[in-house]
Amino acid sequence: MKITERSKARRGHTRSGGLGKLGRGVAIALMTGIAPLALHASIDREASYEPVSPTVDQARANILIARQLQFTHFRDLSIDDSLSSEVFDAYLDYLDGQRVYLTQQDLERFEPLRYGLGAALKTGRLQPGFDIYNTVQQRVIERLEFALDLVNQGIDKLDFDRDESLLLDRSEASWVANQQELDELWRKRIKNAVLAQRLSDKSDEDIEKSLKRRYESQLNRSRQARSEDAFQAYMNAFAGMWDPHTSYFSPRTSENFNINMSLSLEGIGAVLQGDNEYTKVVRLVPGGPASKQGQLQPADRIVSVTQEDEDTPVNVIGWRLDEVVDLIRGPRNSVVTLEVIPASASDDSMTRTIAIKRDQVKLEEQSASSEVIQLQRDGNNYRIGVLTIPTFYADFRAMQKGDPNYKSTTRDVRQLIDELEDDGIDGLVVDLRNNGGGALHEANDLVGLFIDEGPTVQIRNANNDVQVLTDQDPTVSYDGPMVVMVNRMSASASEIFAGAIQDYGRGLVVGSQTFGKGTVQAVRPLNHGQLKITQSKFYRVSGGSTQHKGVVPDIEIPSRVDFSRIGEDALDHALPWDQIEAVPHTRYFDFSGIIDQLRKNHDERFATDPEFQLLQQEIDFLTEQRAQDYVSLNADVRAVELQQIEDTRLRIANARREIQGESTFETLEELEDWQTAQAADPDGQEDELDFILREGGHIMADMLELDRRLASIGAMETIAAQAN
Repeated sequence: MKITERSKARRGHTRSGGLGKLGRGVAIALMTGIAPLALHASIDREASYEPVSPTVDQARANILIARQLQFTHFRDLSIDDSLSSEVFDAYLDYLDGQRVYLTQQDLERFEPLRYGLGAALKTGRLQPGFDIYNTVQQRVIERLEFALDLVNQGIDKLDFDRDESLLLDRSEASWVANQQELDELWRKRIKNAVLAQRLSDKSDEDIEKSLKRRYESQLNRSRQARSEDAFQAYMNAFAGMWDPHTSYFSPRTSENFNINMSLSLEGIGAVLQGDNEYTKVVRLVPGGPASKQGQLQPADRIVSVTQEDEDTPVNVIGWRLDEVVDLIRGPRNSVVTLEVIPASASDDSMTRTIAIKRDQVKLEEQSASSEVIQLQRDGNNYRIGVLTIPTFYADFRAMQKGDPNYKSTTRDVRQLIDELEDDGIDGLVVDLRNNGGGALHEANDLVGLFIDEGPTVQIRNANNDVQVLTDQDPTVSYDGPMVVMVNRMSASASEIFAGAIQDYGRGLVVGSQTFGKGTVQAVRPLNHGQLKITQSKFYRVSGGSTQHKGVVPDIEIPSRVDFSRIGEDALDHALPWDQIEAVPHTRYFDFSGIIDQLRKNHDERFATDPEFQLLQQEIDFLTEQRAQDYVSLNADVRAVELQQIEDTRLRIANARREIQGESTFETLEELEDWQTAQAADPDGQEDELDFILREGGHIMADMLELDRRLASIGAMETIAAQAN
């Protein structure tokens, strides 16, 4: 599908129900102070909420942001009527992404602002955005009060014998027509929440306490809205028109930027971001507590946080990101328990609790490591070296001090390669799965360990100036056959390395399509907060960008990850893939003569390997769950559906244990108890060679066999030609 430079309109540009343009005269009039009266005319004043107003500093920052976006961002966009309309949709999506607070009547009141927001944003007139924010906050309060009233009436009055259902994902749905329809939607949402907890064997008394605690917590937060909350939401909806990595940081967020973006200092080691009402896990920090514990996953959404010395969980739905971060951080060796909606959950009411011991993420725990795997095939023994690189790191502080022994990815890998070659390896597998990137110069230097010299990556800025990073060191640490393993969480610097190895023909890339993060951001100070802005874009030496498309493996291995939710191409307004001129580079090996046979061998192993068969069953199961649009609110139907899900999970888990020679579990509860016990002691778990990595070794062995066969055939053909 072709993606234009304007970028596709926000999902559902016609979400407002096809309302027509009402003319600029109305919009301009609303910018002059009439809007607040019009927008708030129907607000129920009994609900206590004090509308927030913009400040002079925010208005100045708005003007600076608009200028930076127009004149320094990589994408060239004009703030015109079309963009104004997209900002309007994006802002409403930001504030009510699931269409559960606003009605079509509210949208009709907002509609005159659609084509006036752009002009207002260029000149620092923030009141229209604040008017929308205040109305949404008021609607949130009204909904939460409705929910509390319904729960207080007694959940025993809810009828679970009726054949009703609830749409799970309303992000593409239309807003309901009026308050009566919204009441009906929320009645179903509460029924769903109650039913989910009943099926988890919770008593009605506990369910009522839980729901009251959740709604009261959200209600208190909504009533405490600050001017900065509205400004940050509005600016992020505006900045997000250029690309999803351009965003505004409030002064509070800017003060703790590094901590807020990566909870690596006495935390859990996770990168978090706001996702409508939720805080979502973006990725796990390699070597961090959450990564080692193994249960928290990217795209999980955090519902509540419980401290070690407290029994009552704190519901964090609707909380600000920085406040959730502060709650999760804590003293080293203390335990924090997160209640999350798993990324694989088919229903937001399905949650699990994960206890993680806080710790510091040490550089040595993110370091590259190596091992040798031995494969017996048709009487031949292959020794395959494996390099695992969790991130591209460098001890910048030690470098600045002039320490000759400072740690870095390239220095560590060079030493590990020497050790592996001393062990007599036949080939090398470089494992970059879940490597989210890191230091760009380390990716450049690492490529240099495998090529004589030459370009490694191209960087193009907004002025179309192209900088080419090169390896100028002619020495090669390893010149043997290579396989590079990647997956959806391999991003940025990982994609630069994998793309270069692929372009040079130095090795095969195996796994799943990578993330597609091919842009570079800079953080620029404002008079009020900071702006993180995309300023350049990565391109491979072959000319294609790593942006949006990522690196497509030569041999693909299916993944459990939902590509529609994780990856650059899953983000709204992501910069498109494109290409520039290639730069001269050597092609070390042409795999075209053997790639079909390599894929055939892989497919045959996939068809007979029980672990691959289980992987495919898991993928099919998850795909089926994700495709479920509605959930039943009938207790009997829901119980049957839940039992089927639990039976499938238990069957797959037991099948895997049988393959590993372990005893099976009688019930899902036994399985979950065992998983919890394992996760509580990540350091005590034995490292096992995962079958995906083992397959990388088999592909390497295939390469060695086919390469020798081809060489032999070539030699015979040469001899025959000379004889004739």
